[in-house]
Amino acid sequence: MKAKRERLLHLHHSLANNWRAMERLLRWDPDLKQLYNLSPHDFSSLLAISSKRAAQLYSTLHSITISSILDELQRHDICYITIFDDTYPSLLKEIADPPFVLYGKGDLFLMQHEKKLAVVGTRRPSHYGILSVQSILLELLKEDWVIVSGMAYGIDMAAHISAAHQNRYTIAVLGGGFRYIYPKDNYTVLQKHSQYVLYVTEYPPHFRPQKWYFPRRNRIISGLSKGVVVVEAKERSGSLITVDCALEQNREVFAIPGPIDMETSAGTNWLIQQGAKLVLHAADITEEF
Repeated sequence: MKAKRERLLHLHHSLANNWRAMERLLRWDPDLKQLYNLSPHDFSSLLAISSKRAAQLYSTLHSITISSILDELQRHDICYITIFDDTYPSLLKEIADPPFVLYGKGDLFLMQHEKKLAVVGTRRPSHYGILSVQSILLELLKEDWVIVSGMAYGIDMAAHISAAHQNRYTIAVLGGGFRYIYPKDNYTVLQKHSQYVLYVTEYPPHFRPQKWYFPRRNRIISGLSKGVVVVEAKERSGSLITVDCALEQNREVFAIPGPIDMETSAGTNWLIQQGAKLVLHAADITEEF
């Protein structure tokens, strides 16, 4: 098992941003026993990737050692978990495209906590939105719910901070590797409460954030959680991407209503019209579970 998970980590070091290619290889060779016997041409053909990308993958696998990757993770206090591990979060394994490897700073066992709830919303919340987050989460945190969000400005950070201020746990899902944490200032704020925060990413430390990584990571936010609460979102909000992920994953969707004349209420009010559960109190969420 140790050798298999390390081979997966080695492959992931190069191919973390191409889930489909990794899935093709694992379907062809579930234990990755042939990984070091494949030529660049084999990689290109099997994984449906360009010759240039295949050559880069081959070069990395034969020039960068597993031990050097493990040493770097250890030096920076980064732990990892693979889809082969018994400790991989069961809820996340249920989704259509679970991350093959997750990297973390903090207690990875927090991902196995039974009661996890995602909270997402606008990056420019109103005073009403912030108060809504604080009010709803106050009771949920007392009931030992772990809050999952994306460490973005606005509602995400309000949710993380609400948990940390109550000495409760929260999981921040990042959109890049640990060398390039974004937004850096939000990370700095949360580090003041580091004992209550688990940072998680599907990208190795050397992967810089890319614009498309952030909507992609939303499937992890919802996938880790039993449900998703949307607090203030415009009609065309990125938060609705997380809702789409949640619905595909058969997760519960909740929305806090807002004033009809406020732009950031348009998305949440529309979700309620479409069948999301209207939330006025924490009990509106907990009774669903």
